[in-house]
Amino acid sequence: MTYWAIQYLNKPWVSGGVGPDAFDCWGFVRYIKRHHEGIELPVIAVDGNDPRAVLKAFRQHPELQRYEVLEKNPQAGDVVLMKHSKHPTHCGVWIDADGGGVLHCAQGSGVVFQTLHSLKATGWAGVLFYRLKSEFQKA
Repeated sequence: MTYWAIQYLNKPWVSGGVGPDAFDCWGFVRYIKRHHEGIELPVIAVDGNDPRAVLKAFRQHPELQRYEVLEKNPQAGDVVLMKHSKHPTHCGVWIDADGGGVLHCAQGSGVVFQTLHSLKATGWAGVLFYRLKSEFQKA
């Protein structure tokens, strides 16, 4: 993969990590959006070790109102929500490298790039894509 994303691969996962040397999943998404798209996302303070707390924080945060939910056809920069059970508890960013996939920072593996097929093979299911609504995008 010859792409800007290579510099992030294998950076470690740390609960509350916001970069540039370690991240949690939301800290990583925020960092990528800020540094590669110029979009500032809010801090969502939550213990990344507690999937229920993560779910609750994301469901109730007003930031979600700025996004439209898509079930397919992601574009570069879309936020990707993933789940292991029936509730989304993890996020990443869609990138178009190597046919497209998700760049994300996962507990136990750090920053990785995975295709949709690879995500499913490693237990991530119910992938949804969130795109910033046009009225909130930079002109």
